[in-house]
Amino acid sequence: TAEMGHGAPYYWKGKVPAAQFFCALPFGPNAQEMNAWLHRGGGMQLWEEVYKPFGVLPMACGATGVQTAGWFNKEINGVDDFKGLKMRTPGLGGEVLTKMGGTVVNMPAGEIFTALQTGAIDATEWIGPYNDQALGLHKAAKYYYTPGWQEPNVTFELDVNIKAWETLPADLQAIVRAAARDVNGDMLDDYNARNMEALEQLKGEGVDVRRLPDDVLTKLKEVAAEVVDASAAADPVATKVWAQQKAYMQRLYDYAEMNEKDIYNIRG
Repeated sequence: TAEMGHGAPYYWKGKVPAAQFFCALPFGPNAQEMNAWLHRGGGMQLWEEVYKPFGVLPMACGATGVQTAGWFNKEINGVDDFKGLKMRTPGLGGEVLTKMGGTVVNMPAGEIFTALQTGAIDATEWIGPYNDQALGLHKAAKYYYTPGWQEPNVTFELDVNIKAWETLPADLQAIVRAAARDVNGDMLDDYNARNMEALEQLKGEGVDVRRLPDDVLTKLKEVAAEVVDASAAADPVATKVWAQQKAYMQRLYDYAEMNEKDIYNIRG
């Protein structure tokens, strides 16, 4: 059996409902908030506790930062425009779309372009400008909407078999942990730089980049809160994780609102 692996926690939500709370939530923590919670707010201890029954030790190992809302061949001018919308969007974001009257269509990455081009789907979200451009989505859709409410960040994980981990001496364990932390930060740096460059190129090619209207974002946030709370309430472990994460996020937001948010607003 494999002794190490790399993936995204929300892939295991069917077996481990709490896993998705360490990965991505609609209107959930961004990369900075997630990292603070995991490494300074007790999140990693909870994560290890959740995975321990499966004989797995998790570590944060990569982050995308804020993603985009996706590529659309139909305009989103109001809440009603989601009704009947066929969109490729997985996870809790897909559950929000369903509650908004849309239809979720799941498919692998290799099929997205053709499905969007032929009208099999009306919209899709993937990751952000860098990955989306590589997939050619700008050649199959009219509108590129922001912000990525469904995934303000995706945190990836390094998973290690606990029995294999325990055979390593302390110095090698420290090296593995340090490498995971380095990848976690390096991936985020890479995404920030490459997404900026790719978006500039897409705009230069005439891509119609739009922000979702305020009333739409307000409704999405309202529905997302219902979906996330219901998902947490369905599992006692997820309930515990979400309660702690949510409280820590609020504390981080209170600080950011009086400090970082003002700097962005004043500096422009």
